[in-house]
Amino acid sequence: MYYFQVTLYRSSAPILTYHYDKPLQIGQLVEVPVHSKVKLAMVLDEVEKPEEFETSVINSILDTYYDSKQIEIAKFISEYYFSSLGEAIALFIPFCRSGCPLPDNKKLQKEKDGVECRVGGSPTYALPTLSADQQRAYKRLLKKDRALLFGVTGSGKTEIFISLMAKNIEEGKQCIFLMPEISLTPQMQNRLEKYFGKRVVMWHSKLTKKQKDKILESIYSGDVDIVAGARSALFTPIENIGLIIVDEEHDDSYKSMMKPRYHARDMAIYMGSKLGAKVVLASATPSLSSYHKYPIVRLKKPFIETQKNYYFVKGSTLTNGMIKKIDENFRAGEQSLLFVPTRGNFKYLYCKKCGKTHLCPYCSVGMALHRYVRHLKCHYCNYTEAIRESCTYCGHTPMSSERMGTVEAKEMINSSIKDIVIEQFDRDSITTASKLKKALKRFESKESHLLLGTQMLSKGHDYANITLSIILGLDYILGLSDYRARERAMSLLIQIAGRSGRAKSANVLIQSSNADFFKLYLNDYEEFLKDEMEFVRDFYPPFVSLARILISHVKDEKASKIALDTVMKLKEFSAVEIVGHGKAPVERIANKYRYHILLRCEKRMPLLKALHAINSPLIEIDNDPVEFS
Repeated sequence: MYYFQVTLYRSSAPILTYHYDKPLQIGQLVEVPVHSKVKLAMVLDEVEKPEEFETSVINSILDTYYDSKQIEIAKFISEYYFSSLGEAIALFIPFCRSGCPLPDNKKLQKEKDGVECRVGGSPTYALPTLSADQQRAYKRLLKKDRALLFGVTGSGKTEIFISLMAKNIEEGKQCIFLMPEISLTPQMQNRLEKYFGKRVVMWHSKLTKKQKDKILESIYSGDVDIVAGARSALFTPIENIGLIIVDEEHDDSYKSMMKPRYHARDMAIYMGSKLGAKVVLASATPSLSSYHKYPIVRLKKPFIETQKNYYFVKGSTLTNGMIKKIDENFRAGEQSLLFVPTRGNFKYLYCKKCGKTHLCPYCSVGMALHRYVRHLKCHYCNYTEAIRESCTYCGHTPMSSERMGTVEAKEMINSSIKDIVIEQFDRDSITTASKLKKALKRFESKESHLLLGTQMLSKGHDYANITLSIILGLDYILGLSDYRARERAMSLLIQIAGRSGRAKSANVLIQSSNADFFKLYLNDYEEFLKDEMEFVRDFYPPFVSLARILISHVKDEKASKIALDTVMKLKEFSAVEIVGHGKAPVERIANKYRYHILLRCEKRMPLLKALHAINSPLIEIDNDPVEFS
C-alpha cells in the first residue's frame, strides 16, 4: 500500500493523507472522499504510513496532472499571496496524460525571400514591415530577458509584438500574450490570426466550457503556438514557453480581487525567470513600478503623426456645448468617443434636505440608480430594490441623483442629435463575448457613430476615424483616496485621448478643474513619471512594500476585536510600519462589518515574515494591494 498527501482543489482545507494500491506521480489529479462527498485533489507527496490515524482510499485517478514547474509556481503564489496551495494550483490548467498528446512544437519556417513565414503548416502570411524606430526597438528587445516597451499610443507596439512572436516560434517555442480584459480580444484576435492563422487561440473567462475544451484539445495536440487573452491565459498548459507579453501592463485588471490575490504582470515576470522565457511589458502609460524596475525601450513617436488639440472645460456633467461638438463631428461623417467614469446609470440617490445618500441595508455604500430596469442596485453585494421616492432618514420628497451615468448621457445625446447611433460600451451593456464582437464590428464599419462608455474605452482599442474624444469626471478619479490617484487620472487621460487622432487630426475635450496639472504632462508622460517618482519616494511603491489586511464579520465588535488583536501582534515586528488601521472606507458589505490595517516596510522579506506570523482564517491578506476601499 502507498500513502500520499493531497491538497484539495480550490479549497483552503489543510493537507490530507490517503492511500492507494499503486504508486502515483506527484501532481497527479485524483478524486478522494471527504466526509460524504467526493472531491478533486492533487497528489503532493508520497509519505510513510501514518501511525496516529486511519487513512481512506483514493477513489479514482484522472488522466490530468500538474508538472513540477506548475507546482513550484503555485507554491510561490500560495506563500506570497497568502492562499492555500489548493487555491493556488486551481489557477493552472493541468496537462493531459492520455488521449491528448502533449505539444510537439512546430517550427516557423521563413520562405526564401525572408518576408513570408509559414506557421505550423498553416497558410503563408507576410509579417509586418517595421519602421526604422520599430526595428530599433525590436532589436533592443531581442537582447533583453526583461524589458518595458514604453511607446506612445499609436506607435505600433503590436507590430513589434508580432515580430517577437514570429522569432520565438521560429525557435520552436510558444508565446503567451496577455491583455487586461476581454474587451481587447476581438480586435487583437483579428490581427494575430492575420499573421499566425489558427495557431492562435484566445483564452478568457467568457468562453463556454465547450469552447474551453476545444481550445485545450488543440493545445494538447500541439496545434497552438500563441495563447492570447486575459490574465487567466498565463496559466494555460503550454509546455515550452519562450515569450510572455503583457500589454497595457499598467492596468489594474491584472490584479485579482479574490484569493489568490495575485498580480498577473508580476507573475509573468516570476514565471519568465522560472521557465527561462523572455518577458516584455508594454504600455503608453507604464506603471511607476515597471518604469522604475525594468530596462526601458522607447517609442516616442506615433506611427502616423497627426495634430491633436486639447481643450479644458470646467463642470461635472455633460453640457449642451459638448453635445453640439458631437453633433458637428457626426454631421462631418466622423466618429466620436465619450468617456464617463462610471458604469450604467451609476448615480446615487441623495436627499437635498438632510444631505444623506440612500445606502444599501447590507453595505455602507450608496445604491446605484439603474433607470432602464427601474431599480436601485448595490454594486458590492448585488442587493436590489425599487427606486425610492422619499428619503428614508427624514422623509423628504423627491430624492435627487448625482453624477452622470452612461444611460443618462445616452438619453441626452439621442434626444438632441437626430439619427446618431450610439454604442454603449460598459459592463452593463457588454455582457458576453458575442455582444462585444458585434459592438466593435458595428463601430469599425461605421454603422454606429459614438462610442459611449466607461473604463473599457481606455483599453487600447485602435480606430482610425475617431476625431473627437470627450472625457468627463477626471476630477472624481483625481480625488480618490489612493496614493496612485494622480497616476490613474493622468494615465486615463492619455489612454482615452490616444483612442482618437490615429489617422487624422483630432480634438480632445477634457472636463476638469485641474487643467494646470494635466497640461504639464499632456505630451510627455515620462516627465510625469519622473515627477511622480519624487512624490512617492520613501513612502509608497516601488520604493517600499505595502500590504493590506482585511477583517470582516457579521458582528461589528468581533471584527473590531480581531483587528485590534492583529495590530497588537504586528507591533512585535519593528521593521514593519502600521500606516493606519480602523474601519474600511466601505464599512459594511453583504451584512459584514469591515476593518482594515495598512502596512508598509522598506524590505519585502521582513513584511512577509510578519504577515506569515499573524496569518489566520479570521483575516485576509492582500499583498501589493491596488484597491483600498
